[in-house]
Amino acid sequence: MNSTTASAAGLRRIDLNSDLGEGFGRWSLGDDAAMLSIVSSANVACGFHAGDPAAILDTVRAARDNGVAIGAHVAYRDLAGFGRRNMDVDSRDLIADVVYQIGALKGLAAAAGATVSYVKPHGALYNTIAHDERQATDVVKAIREVDPSLVLMGLAGSTVLRIGEEAGLRCVAEAFADRAYTPEGVLVSRREAGSVLHDAEQVAERMLQLVTEGTVTAIDGSVARVQADSICVHGDTEGSVAMARRVREVLTEAGIEIRSFIEGHNSGTANGGNK
Repeated sequence: MNSTTASAAGLRRIDLNSDLGEGFGRWSLGDDAAMLSIVSSANVACGFHAGDPAAILDTVRAARDNGVAIGAHVAYRDLAGFGRRNMDVDSRDLIADVVYQIGALKGLAAAAGATVSYVKPHGALYNTIAHDERQATDVVKAIREVDPSLVLMGLAGSTVLRIGEEAGLRCVAEAFADRAYTPEGVLVSRREAGSVLHDAEQVAERMLQLVTEGTVTAIDGSVARVQADSICVHGDTEGSVAMARRVREVLTEAGIEIRSFIEGHNSGTANGGNK
């Protein structure tokens, strides 16, 4: 197995990631500058669900300057729906779309003297390939065709991570700080009340529980087992900066090191950073 996922209990380091570069033209979303001073990995939009070339390049440069690892946040071609609408894309198009997005970010990163180290699918694509064999296989194939050294980030226990591991990709499982979980350890649908969390203190304590015990408190109050090497705080969640900052503070106070999962290259810079 090539997954870096290990038992969360006793884990003394964790990656903290956020979805960034999601503005478009005159429309801005989130505070990328603030988030980049907190997180260790940045999932950068590639233009299909959000992000225009100039904004993406700015984000890549800022990630480089902050020593933050850079990942391609690939999505369905769905600007109007922010990549959160389910789509039955045929394999030929889906493979090409993922290849295109990774290539675009790699080009912008090269112009900034930075490196793209991993791929994290976004929104509806992320959720679909957690269980859909065909689309999961397409995404893995696209990554391998571009650069088989890229790390694949996805939901713990998902179909895409299994297929990625079988194909020889290094895979990283993530948990979500600002999302509610079912008793089975699956994300509660955004269509349901209480699916997105906003209390920074509550979120931080949940993530400390995740890292130290390998569990989270589910939406019904039960305990769900969740394993992860990375924690995501969505950049478009209300209060996301305060939430991410509090998660980092609580984990650091508990002796947990915040560090990217990109070993030997834990920054967005070509020669490594110091975050």
